[in-house]
Amino acid sequence: MQLNKMRQREQKTGWILVAPALIILLLVFAYPILRAFWLSLFTQNLGTELKLVFSGFANYSRMLGDGRFWQTLGNTAIFTVASVVLELILGMGIALVLNQSFRGRGIVRTISLLPWALPTALMGVAWAWIFNDQYGVINDILLRLGLIQNSISWLGDPTLAMMAVITADVWKTTPFVSLLLLAGLQSISGDLYEAHAIDGASSWQSFRQITLPLLMPQIVISVLFRFAQAFGIFDLIQVMTGGGPAGATETVSIYIYSTVMRYLDFGYGAALVVCTFLLLVAAVAIAAYLLSRSRASQF
Repeated sequence: MQLNKMRQREQKTGWILVAPALIILLLVFAYPILRAFWLSLFTQNLGTELKLVFSGFANYSRMLGDGRFWQTLGNTAIFTVASVVLELILGMGIALVLNQSFRGRGIVRTISLLPWALPTALMGVAWAWIFNDQYGVINDILLRLGLIQNSISWLGDPTLAMMAVITADVWKTTPFVSLLLLAGLQSISGDLYEAHAIDGASSWQSFRQITLPLLMPQIVISVLFRFAQAFGIFDLIQVMTGGGPAGATETVSIYIYSTVMRYLDFGYGAALVVCTFLLLVAAVAIAAYLLSRSRASQF
């Protein structure tokens, strides 16, 4: 009886401590989404002289037949999946290297974080120069090595442009993933590896049977963080390609920006925001469920 009262008291204390943070989250996240949903039920554009005209779910019906929206959604999915997978693989490799003891490890760790620390828009400009077909470094190196005869228009070809923006994003945010995974690696006791090695286990077996199961919480956090960030990518692609060529790299965020800021179609833009938000929540929930099942199967 007394134990139950103590638990109830602890729960009440916990809720009191968490309440301010929950209120702030509601104000920061819930209100804008609810506001966007309310606005999505109206038509507000130049045709209505920017006046609110109630239209119900007309904006959502329009979205179903909007080929540009589905194209940008597909581009976003390709960019997100490719970026997250590559960043997870490369981040794991970098974290394993940085977790080893070697001379100058602190300097190497600091340098490896520089891409993540630099502003994304600035890096977008730099990568646009690197992939420039006239004076870009990539073409210059390939021409000097004799691997190509003519300059390649990296940002002018739909497939190559997508590869270019994915490369830039992977270079920029892989250090973030490696930092999270490195924190998890440092929490794993070295005695586990020593005992496993005594039992005759190889390095790969130790990685598969010790490192991956114990590192799964950090992997889940990294994937969910990066999935949400990559799905909402805007600045990097806006600076590098502007969504081109011919919409090949246009993401949902860029389409929403164009709808609201260029065409002043606020009602339809709000509907796009709500739909994108719901899709992102569903995708993150599915990813979290799959990763949690994968984590459970490791034990």
